Amino acid sequence: MFDELNKYKINDHFFLKQTDTLLQACNAPDSSKGIFISGVYIVYALAKGKINMVYIGRSGEKGQDGEINNRKAGCGGLRDSIISGKDSDKVARRKSWLALMKAEDIEALDVYWYVTYDGINKDFPEDVERVLLQHYINIYGELPRWNRR
Repeated sequence: MFDELNKYKINDHFFLKQTDTLLQACNAPDSSKGIFISGVYIVYALAKGKINMVYIGRSGEKGQDGEINNRKAGCGGLRDSIISGKDSDKVARRKSWLALMKAEDIEALDVYWYVTYDGINKDFPEDVERVLLQHYINIYGELPRWNRR
């Protein structure tokens, strides 16, 4: 669906079941050794034999200096954003995603992540996220459901 993500060679995915913790399941890289690793992630819900995209997110924001800004909490970067970042309900994803899974009877989440900004790539995650969201809207006429919360 998102051919623009094919150029990012550092990528992977992980499954999160209701019995897991996001901290244990997440295999996205941390920022380390002076290199800020940031990117985008796409969350698919697996429920009742169907797979639906429910969220498109990102880590890092473009600062006024043209560089990526770290989040104030945690070490920043892709892994930290997935685990400790907060959605519109102001609850850390490590808690909110499990609560949403229970409330929506979701068996598992399949989270795909892509490094868009590191020592090699310099694509700002918020710009990539904006393109992905617009592409989704063009197809479905609305945002993914967790992006609407």
